[in-house]
Amino acid sequence: MTEETPGFDEQQPDVPSGATSDDAEPKAADSPSQEEGAAPAGDTGQDAALVAQLDQARTALGERTADLQRLQAEFQNYRRRVERDRIAVKEIAIANLLTELLPVLDDIGRAREHGELVGGFKSVAESLESTAAKMGLQQFGKEGEPFDPTIHEALMHSYAPDVTETTCVAILQPGYRIGERTIRPARVAVAEPQPGAQTVKADETAEADDKESGGPEEG
Repeated sequence: MTEETPGFDEQQPDVPSGATSDDAEPKAADSPSQEEGAAPAGDTGQDAALVAQLDQARTALGERTADLQRLQAEFQNYRRRVERDRIAVKEIAIANLLTELLPVLDDIGRAREHGELVGGFKSVAESLESTAAKMGLQQFGKEGEPFDPTIHEALMHSYAPDVTETTCVAILQPGYRIGERTIRPARVAVAEPQPGAQTVKADETAEADDKESGGPEEG
């Protein structure tokens, strides 16, 4: 006689009609593959967004670089302009100062010509002239040089037989310049060739040529 354990029944899993347990397992296996197929579409969208952001960043960087280069060029131009203006203002200030000192330098020159530049006055005068030269002041104007209206001012005029062009025969006041800038022309006395000197000289030159060639040809 066998005894049956009360309440114990062998339970079988519920299987829908027309299907077996083996049919349900492939569906569970198919679900991960669907998710894997959907993943590349999302990655492609993210890559496109990153590429767009990178293009925007490059464009912004190019614009900022161009702005920086333009600012640097403008700053360099500004520095050159300021330096040029600074030098110009300095030169004008020096020229104005030395222009005011020209009468003093003229007095020193006259005192030297008359032998009055002696003692302590001579030392002070030479120191002043040396300082003016260090600041760029240059004296010009010599007897015998051709007259140039751009740097000479003729105060006296005469004729001379021994000159072939308008010549400075006396320097009444020396001229002064700073670099290429003339702050006072040399005031001079000039002499021109005598009106008939050129004709006489031309005739003498022709006679000399005739003597060298054996005289004028006879027709």
